[in-house]
Amino acid sequence: MNNINTSDLYQLFLDSPRIVTDSRASCEGAIFLALKGQNFDGNRFAAQAIANGATCAVIDNPDLHIDGQTIVVDDALRTLQELARLHRATLGLPVIGITGTNGKTTTKELLAAVLSTRYKTLYTSGNFNNHIGLPLTLLALKPEHEIAVVEMGASKPGDIAELAEIALPNYGIITNLGHAHLEGFGSFDNLVAAKGELYDFIRRTGGTIFRKSSDDILLHLAAGMNEITYGADAQAHVSAHATANNPYLAFRWKYQGETHTVETRLVGNYNIDNATAAIAVGCHFNIPPDDICRAIEAYLPTNNRSQLRRTASNTVIIDAYNANPDSMKAAIRNFMEISATPKAVILGDMKELGKDSLALHESIVQEIAQGNFDRILLCGEHFSQVPTPDTFTTFRTTGELTDHLRAQPLTGFCILLKASRSMAFERIADIL
Repeated sequence: MNNINTSDLYQLFLDSPRIVTDSRASCEGAIFLALKGQNFDGNRFAAQAIANGATCAVIDNPDLHIDGQTIVVDDALRTLQELARLHRATLGLPVIGITGTNGKTTTKELLAAVLSTRYKTLYTSGNFNNHIGLPLTLLALKPEHEIAVVEMGASKPGDIAELAEIALPNYGIITNLGHAHLEGFGSFDNLVAAKGELYDFIRRTGGTIFRKSSDDILLHLAAGMNEITYGADAQAHVSAHATANNPYLAFRWKYQGETHTVETRLVGNYNIDNATAAIAVGCHFNIPPDDICRAIEAYLPTNNRSQLRRTASNTVIIDAYNANPDSMKAAIRNFMEISATPKAVILGDMKELGKDSLALHESIVQEIAQGNFDRILLCGEHFSQVPTPDTFTTFRTTGELTDHLRAQPLTGFCILLKASRSMAFERIADIL
């Protein structure tokens, strides 16, 4: 089977409505799609996938064609994306796209929890938010699904525009805009324009955005759009303010003149924006306020994001899935407000910040110095290169920090643990 078009391939997909890209996974009854990367070539595993039960394999290397078993296309990745776009368009259900510098995963999960109280909801699993993960998410849509929530990640200009053309979102949320992945974007202005590609698509297609009311940059990007606002402003469609943060966030929110109270299991007052975005979407889709509150209260964060873990020795706030200057400062300021003693701050390097990385790490040191912390441990090549007060202790590697904590364990502390994912700080959490 050669030179098949997307429509014909889609008919095969409807007969075998599951796509796999790993020949080692269960392939029974699925279509295997051979993707390529820097260190792998899925074309080489097409025969294995078929042997493992795949109905056929889509490849883009004609030299590996197997009569009756493989379908040769020009570009397997582009085929995956076109297939996902066609599937999404065919089902025609509402799709909400979420991007932003911080909070997009938590917002996605809170939003999915709220929507799932009334609708059969599909949402991005894990970090499937790129040019491969997003189409795979869309291809998991079934006729019984009523709404989808897709996370959109970006590391360079054009990424969000590409994902929007695949997902065709009717609704959009940009959680916020901060200093992250600056190596790929080149500048903060480029980052703003790149994230704004979601608004550009929705403006062009007549959709609706949910926007934080007090964010001036988002206000500028959203000029002339259909929008629903949320935030601390009383004029926002959904307004909210925190009532507690020690350590869990509690808040009140107001919609159409009625006030409601939520006590979350989220650590960090910065999570109020993520929760209020989910509330705004829930209200728009006519979910009763009591159901919205229950869904947010039941949400328990995972994957080292805003998690509180009580160990045998300490209370640890783990926020070590990702880090950039804005999220790092927000976490530090939130930790300052928590009533606990003694307190320890353990921070690791922030990655992909480009030429300003050292200056941005130094700004974190200055931020920490404003707090009254009992122990301060910094880890990584960049933190090791910036000036620090004598009360700070620095380590070049996570291994060195781990050895130190094993030799001089912390006991009875409330600890903030935050770093970029590549620092592998989950190893630190395990010994605290």
